[in-house]
Amino acid sequence: MIRRSFFTFRTTLGSAAVLVCGASATLAWGPDITRTPHDPAPGSAEAAPRFKPLPPPSLNFYGSPGLLDTPSAEMLPDATYAVSYSLFGGQSRYNITFQALPWLSTSFRYNGIRNLNLFGFSTYYDRGFDVRARLWKEGKYLPEVTMGLQDFAGTGVYAAEYFVATKRFQTPALSRRSGPGLLKISAGLGWGRLGSYGAIGNIGGQRPSFVGGGTGGQLSYDQWFRGDFAPFGGIEWQPNDRWSLKAEYSSDAYITETQVSDVFERKSSLNFGAEYQYSNRTRLGAYYLYGSEVGFTAQFQLNPRQPMTPMVVPAAAPILPRSEWAVGENDWNQDWPQSSHQTTVFRDQAAEALKKDGLILEAIHFTGTEVELRYRNPRYQSEMQAVGRVARTMAATLPASVETFRITPVRNGVGLSTVTLRRSDLEALEFNPQASETILAVSAISDARPLAEDAIFSNELYPAFSRSISPYTKPSYFDPSRPFRLDLGVDLTASYAPAPGWFIAGALRQRLAGNVKRSRKSNSVLPHVRTDVAEYAQYGTTLENLYVMRHWKPGRNLYARASAGLFETMYGGISGEVLWKPVNSKLALGIEANYVVQRDYDQRLGFRDYKTFTGHGSLYYELGHDYHLQLDAGRYLAGDYGGTLSLDREFNNGWVVGAFFTLTNVSAEDFGEGSFDKGFRFRIPLAWMLGKPNRRGYGLTIRPTQRDGGQRVSVPGRLYGSIRTAHRNRLQEQRARFWE
Repeated sequence: MIRRSFFTFRTTLGSAAVLVCGASATLAWGPDITRTPHDPAPGSAEAAPRFKPLPPPSLNFYGSPGLLDTPSAEMLPDATYAVSYSLFGGQSRYNITFQALPWLSTSFRYNGIRNLNLFGFSTYYDRGFDVRARLWKEGKYLPEVTMGLQDFAGTGVYAAEYFVATKRFQTPALSRRSGPGLLKISAGLGWGRLGSYGAIGNIGGQRPSFVGGGTGGQLSYDQWFRGDFAPFGGIEWQPNDRWSLKAEYSSDAYITETQVSDVFERKSSLNFGAEYQYSNRTRLGAYYLYGSEVGFTAQFQLNPRQPMTPMVVPAAAPILPRSEWAVGENDWNQDWPQSSHQTTVFRDQAAEALKKDGLILEAIHFTGTEVELRYRNPRYQSEMQAVGRVARTMAATLPASVETFRITPVRNGVGLSTVTLRRSDLEALEFNPQASETILAVSAISDARPLAEDAIFSNELYPAFSRSISPYTKPSYFDPSRPFRLDLGVDLTASYAPAPGWFIAGALRQRLAGNVKRSRKSNSVLPHVRTDVAEYAQYGTTLENLYVMRHWKPGRNLYARASAGLFETMYGGISGEVLWKPVNSKLALGIEANYVVQRDYDQRLGFRDYKTFTGHGSLYYELGHDYHLQLDAGRYLAGDYGGTLSLDREFNNGWVVGAFFTLTNVSAEDFGEGSFDKGFRFRIPLAWMLGKPNRRGYGLTIRPTQRDGGQRVSVPGRLYGSIRTAHRNRLQEQRARFWE
């Protein structure tokens, strides 16, 4: 079975029932579908293909593809971001799973176990990480096989390892309208939790049991696939694309919950459940577990490639070939512009046309048959889409004699790159079947050269003042007494750009409600560079930031930034950064240095006594397949030295999902709970949710534990993220957007 998800319609080819989807296809072989006298006639509206979603694999109580409490070998569609909640027997599990590659998925889980009472709390909360890798795909006779590590880097309360196989079979349709059903059979061997009941063997002797305590966060590789192992398995039947029925045999003895915390009584190894696919993204389930408990789950699956709202973009203006309107010699006169008035007229025409596409003309330079246009893109997520719109504007407004277009996107007053193309290529390729590939082949992408002295800027572009008011939320996670806290309010921001590259900005914050100020007090033995969150949350009206910043290009392939002021809630000071990033290279190197002072708790203009120097050297590399690697090494806020490894997957529509970890010379004991800094982050673009072009998005970074080791200052306007968006690799990935 070849399977890809989005939407499907059903037709017949001989004895094959064929499911075709919008971006891909599923071929399901089965009996002929024959017509009855009551069936609609072929070709009629009633007989037209019906589109319906193809349900993805369901999730188990651990947030991974599976049955109820045991895993299956299935993988979610690539790039799926799934959030789920499960509850049974005095236990709650909040799960986040990301399908990082078609064959690899990762999960983060936050668990609550009632009455465990390890540290004086009525509910014991624990964090865990999982990873699953598919060993081989399902074939005609062979099942799909997956290996998994569960809770492999925490305190080990849910630690388990397993191999599991799943085979799918088509079942007869319950009715003509429902289509054939699907039966999935899974079986596996588990260690740790999944080897604690009904063991059939042992590898490596006795395995340490969970006792609680310690700092956690360490890889328990010395325990993987060690100790007793036991079989588990089950079946799932999907009679249609909405309902599924599940039954499983679990090899988890639940020793901690039944003997230590007495949360529930385990009477049976058999579990049963039913699930309902409420919508394309939402699935609900109810279960009877271990002969004594009722459980529930709610599952939400998002895929960056499937927007919540279809994107609606105003159609681009067609390219009118010059041969259709340039009929006089004057149109082809290369000795222009002949006056400053003429250049101003063309500048204003181009600026007005760009404004209709949501773009801003920065500057324009005329040299006979060549024109360079610099623009800002506050609207389109894809820079290549903006380049295409600018090219159309130039073709519609410039004299016929202009053959070469140099298009330069600008961010913070700095040219990021220059796309050079011929006007005749635009005219010839607009309706070419291979237009997306060909336009890239005939264009040159180079480093943006310095702006010519006789270039003219857009009328009244500088100085520029802007202001806005917007809501804000500030969450706090994983306090043992209350796992989630939240402050909310409004931000009043203002900015002033006196000249290209210069930027002055500030933000006033008014907290309206919240309980972050009740967070636990810091017990860190390191300088409290981040853990005094509660102290900074005591005040209602604060000055969030106030700084001056300058961006410029000191040389070829070089970019620079200098900043001074109040950068963020906790720190102010001075900062400098230099980045080397060739336009046509996947590699970039940067260096940043900061001298910062810790701000007073009231976040006005005062400072505390703590001062420090922090700086890093950074290596950035675009790995391909949407992945970006970043390695930072240097000195952190608490005076510790070490490095941070980050891996992010960024999609062309602006979705970002990533993870990071930091190791420094701070010992696990001094670091405290969690042993070292780590976390994951995501960003969801507003355009993906609203269906309208927009560069803004909602982003969040989640750390299992906020401690003081491995922490960096947050400085606005860092270079790499904004610069690489207009370089060759990114433009090449988005080449099809040029014609949108």
